[in-house]
Amino acid sequence: MSTDPAHGDDRLPGAFELGARVRAGETTAAAVLDAHLARIAARNPELNALTVVFADRARALADAVDRRVAAGEDPGPLAGVPISVKENIDLSWSATTEGWRGQADAVPARDATVVERMLAAGAIVVGRGNMPDFGMRWDTDNDLFGRTLNPWNRRRTTFGSSGGDAVSVATGMSAIGLGNDFGGSIRLPASALGICGLRPSAGRVPRARVREQPVALTLQRFSVNGLLARSVADLDGALRLVAGWDVGDPVSADLPALHAYAGPKRVAVTRDPLGGGVDPDVGAGVDRAAAALRAAGWQIEQIEPPFIDEAAVLWRRLACTDMLWSLDPATLPEPLGRAATRFLRDSTAAAQPYRTAADYGRAWARRAVIEAAWRGFQQEFPLVLGPVFTGAIPEPEFDLGGPDEADAALRGLRLVVTVNFLGLPAVAVPTGVGGDGMPTAVQLIGPAHGETAALAAARDVEAALGRVSPPVPARSRAARSRR
Repeated sequence: MSTDPAHGDDRLPGAFELGARVRAGETTAAAVLDAHLARIAARNPELNALTVVFADRARALADAVDRRVAAGEDPGPLAGVPISVKENIDLSWSATTEGWRGQADAVPARDATVVERMLAAGAIVVGRGNMPDFGMRWDTDNDLFGRTLNPWNRRRTTFGSSGGDAVSVATGMSAIGLGNDFGGSIRLPASALGICGLRPSAGRVPRARVREQPVALTLQRFSVNGLLARSVADLDGALRLVAGWDVGDPVSADLPALHAYAGPKRVAVTRDPLGGGVDPDVGAGVDRAAAALRAAGWQIEQIEPPFIDEAAVLWRRLACTDMLWSLDPATLPEPLGRAATRFLRDSTAAAQPYRTAADYGRAWARRAVIEAAWRGFQQEFPLVLGPVFTGAIPEPEFDLGGPDEADAALRGLRLVVTVNFLGLPAVAVPTGVGGDGMPTAVQLIGPAHGETAALAAARDVEAALGRVSPPVPARSRAARSRR
């Protein structure tokens, strides 16, 4: 298998496969990096997935990896593997802009813990993934860097907010993407790009070091750092590298080590959560995934988990309440971007944020009841299988337009944000290509701290249904044929 991404996305080697080949001396980190930089040069100017590319720095690091291998040292399981890092995850040499002009020069003093752990495993950061302002939207666009385009169809969204990293991984510009998921921001882009995405449990992976600034409660409870990759195996391997307690993140937990899943193989399937309607291609993807799991020995039952509607509504009301507090225009040094301002206005108009501390407190109290119900449900059905977005992949700016559009977006995402509301792990995995030529996907939701259950089921779906990859442009195919 070639290390050259120009051979076609469906033949790209996995991240850990590349690392193993570099460690064994079968190829070099420099060659692996050059192949990825070639793909960046060919695809990124059009797709705008990576906001900045660290070519010179990456070459120096690749040379260092090759020197270590030549000296008989082991650089780690991701030796020389190029990864991308979302614009809101700290790199000590690059501004953490969060897609916002007001932080265009905000270079932190330290790398995020997840970055430190990937670097320690030998990975090389090749670029930063684009995102909407502060990750607020379900579409990847901002006034600082512009829009990221979907290589499957430029007239469809990449979703968001980890859209840049998802496009980078899907097109071979990076082998793994570090992103985060507050309301589907990993699983949604993964589903729109035909790759795999992991949202870990709350506390499993360090999110961010807490400095002196207060952190909204919804950010503490709903948002996690996670992973984008082209295979479930790469998600699994990378999770084992980045997971674990971190002194700087008070939400991170000292959890038991990750082992192979050996629990009950029972799956609750919700094809159309709350009966709100599901696109035929999406529903067919759920059916294919359920059949794949049944064939792999999982017990399948069509049954809906409890309180999805209430969880989705509470998630939005709590999130919008905190957004209004933390993004108060009077306290920002620069205004939000055009689209982000519209999104905040429309979402808060539809959500009816809490106006009193008592109402806000009652909402959090109600969350405990819903979490207890889900815990009981997942005692019987450890896995929940359902759609990511219940509609077809929409056009860009589908999440703008007014309160009605905001309501429609939430209906399509009701199962996605329920996962965030409860802090559960979930894996998005492709299920094929629909009649519109776009990828289809499902999410597999595990119990609290049950990442291995979700990954085991996702691996069985992937084994049965295979992988998908975006089309390679004709000019790229022609350039490849001349080599």
